[in-house]
Amino acid sequence: MDNYVISRKISGQSVRTLREKLKMTQKEFADLTCSSKRTVENWESKKEPLSGPIVTLIELFMRKPELVNYMRIPPRTTTMRLYYMYNEMVCTVIDVNEINRNITIRNYIDNPLFRAFGVNTQPDYDDYEEFLKSRCFPESRDKMKIELEQLGIPFYDPILIIEKTQGRVEGDNFSIKIER
Repeated sequence: MDNYVISRKISGQSVRTLREKLKMTQKEFADLTCSSKRTVENWESKKEPLSGPIVTLIELFMRKPELVNYMRIPPRTTTMRLYYMYNEMVCTVIDVNEINRNITIRNYIDNPLFRAFGVNTQPDYDDYEEFLKSRCFPESRDKMKIELEQLGIPFYDPILIIEKTQGRVEGDNFSIKIER
């Protein structure tokens, strides 16, 4: 017997049943599984059982369908969205309304060390501004004007700096992706 209660094979009909249970189109399911719509079509039409990593993923979603909603990125309702990432993993999504000076966040990881605002789950705009500064070189840096000139930025603005540097700080693997 194996060490895990995970099936080694799964039917194409099981894939279709799960997708329908999740109320997803084949394209949406393809996005969820990092595959193509054609691949999902192939899985669902296969007569012989499927094997490989997709079996584990399908089984996890069958056992815990709420994971799909947990991992779903909410529709954007603001003019700017930031993705705080560790390597390629999205840790926190930050929606920013600069005019009203408010933000909303959604953490996608339980470990506070990987979240944009740590243990603070309801940061305010001041917290957001401090967070941005923490992902940039300090405003008081010696020869800051030279740094800004090298980046092609006319003045110290954390958002402009992050757009150029992806908010990367030496010594860690975090970055920020900005959508406007």
